[in-house]
Amino acid sequence: MTLAEELALSARESPLAEPLGNGRIRCLACGHRCPISPGFDGVCKVRSNRGGKLVVPYGYVNALHCDPIEKKPFFHALPGSRALSFGMLGCDLHCAYCQNWVSSQALRDPRADLYFRPIQPEEIVETALLQGASSIVSTYNEPLITAEWAVAVFRLARSAGLATGFVSNGNATPEVLAYLRPWLDLYKVDLKSFDDRRYRELGGRLQPVLDSIRLIYEMGFWLEVVTLVVPGFNDSPTELESIARFLAGISPDIPWHVTAFHPDYKMPGPPPTSAHTLLQAASIGQAAGLRYVYAGNLAGRTGDLENTRCPACAATLVERAGFRVVRNRLAARAACPECGAAIAGFWSIPARG
Repeated sequence: MTLAEELALSARESPLAEPLGNGRIRCLACGHRCPISPGFDGVCKVRSNRGGKLVVPYGYVNALHCDPIEKKPFFHALPGSRALSFGMLGCDLHCAYCQNWVSSQALRDPRADLYFRPIQPEEIVETALLQGASSIVSTYNEPLITAEWAVAVFRLARSAGLATGFVSNGNATPEVLAYLRPWLDLYKVDLKSFDDRRYRELGGRLQPVLDSIRLIYEMGFWLEVVTLVVPGFNDSPTELESIARFLAGISPDIPWHVTAFHPDYKMPGPPPTSAHTLLQAASIGQAAGLRYVYAGNLAGRTGDLENTRCPACAATLVERAGFRVVRNRLAARAACPECGAAIAGFWSIPARG
């Protein structure tokens, strides 16, 4: 039995579909909007047309770990707390430098990790509570392609007083974002480039990601954006400036994380990203008007760019060493304790009605 056949054993029908006639359906979970004929899969290889119905994997995990929420990275969401991360298999892109390729490319690459185990939402939530987590985050692979399973988990998480999050490539649709919004608090998007040609090399397109970033912000998710700076791929000052100006044009309060690449998977050639390159990228973001710019993956080598500072008076509000919070002066407040300026973020879990 193939991996896809094993996953199909626990598949359930999805509401994220529209009929196209003659048994064909269109999947609405990601920006590919795959038209799928009976007996075939979408680009992600996990969402399938079975007898004219869209079915999707459900009720399993490939990975389940508790980490600092800063590792996602979310820097403006419950700083210093723990997040239970759960991941599945598959992705709608095929990035050559993917650092989670053993799970994301499991249905494309025979070298990838094929492990998974059945699990119920109750067990995931119970694990989060036992490990002292404040949130549950769908990550490691692309969570959009298992949005239905994530919602099943997040419903219970919300009722248990936990925050919920996605770590995603952002290749979403308005339909899937509307489906997620009642149950999802935090959304981190990997904005991989500002060049459509580069996005097509990764198996996607730029515009759906840009549209989704704008809509994620407008719909009220807490949004943070990450750009993995890859030498020779997306590290030109012009491209980084385009990314920063785009984000600042939506809101200068969107945190932008510029993070360091290391050779991985099918891209062993480029050198690791230097601290100097990250400092330059951060400077570009600040010059574009972004109030919260962070440099990651090179702990201790990028000055104070791991810390959250007040954009009005420059007071250090959250001090970090790598993924560890050394001091948090905000706690559940949304204002600088020095000058009173508002600090954008998801600082406490709201009471759920």
